[in-house]
Amino acid sequence: MKISRQTAPSPMGEITLYTLTNATGASVTLSSLGAGIVKTEVPDRNGKLDDVVIGYADPADYIADGPCAGKIPGRFANRIAKGHFTLDGKDYTLAINNGPNALHGGPTGFMNRIWDSEANAQEGTVTFYRTSPDGEEGYPGNLTVKATYAWTDDNVLTLRLQAETDAPTVINLTNHAYWNLEGHNAGSILDHELQLECSRYLPTDDTLIPTGEFAPVAGTPMDFTTPKKIGRDIKTDFPALNYGKGYDNCWVADGPIRKGELKTVAILSSEPSGRILEVSTTQPAAQV
Repeated sequence: MKISRQTAPSPMGEITLYTLTNATGASVTLSSLGAGIVKTEVPDRNGKLDDVVIGYADPADYIADGPCAGKIPGRFANRIAKGHFTLDGKDYTLAINNGPNALHGGPTGFMNRIWDSEANAQEGTVTFYRTSPDGEEGYPGNLTVKATYAWTDDNVLTLRLQAETDAPTVINLTNHAYWNLEGHNAGSILDHELQLECSRYLPTDDTLIPTGEFAPVAGTPMDFTTPKKIGRDIKTDFPALNYGKGYDNCWVADGPIRKGELKTVAILSSEPSGRILEVSTTQPAAQV
């Protein structure tokens, strides 16, 4: 595995970029800003390479971007209702940065910080590290986080997330990349076909906080149990679609979830390009 390294200036300091290139010439570029994926170049059915990750030309433009493109939000990805939680009998208050709720760990979070990093060409990995001190963004406990990316000659990108804390806390880590299998500048993905190994989803209130119900997808626009074009039902007048605004929902993975065992939960495909993206996880749900 070939790993190249370059740096770029930003208002927050120097950003380090790593490009992992496999034996076929396909590559992934990672950034120390938010431990993010900024480029993934893979071949189409004719062997033409193109970047299939949505992002920005300037590495500094990832700072405080609304979509959190490609980065790792934290300490808590997604929303915490009204910016408040109780743990071991103690109340904690977080910054409100998404309507009435706390989103992605706060206004700065993990996604808008430059992580420490190191590459291992022999193993084909890049690892990002950071320590979140007790009280950062309102969360308890000193938390050490490690994100390790690996890239293979078979175009398999793996992300392993690890965290250790010295006090009880809450944590929910993920990657927030956006994909267009026809190329990052190819326009709409509404003709992409999506299949989810999920027969239930989480209904939410109008601020996207789950209600606690596990609802069946059968007979609704939320049904992707067989491949379906993303755009087919996206404008349906259905509460979970924000009445025509589109998908921003969590689906519950089917079958047993065994600790440490990867399970395929999503398959995305583009007929024009011939590219297929399979997403596997050890977690019990998938956010689209």
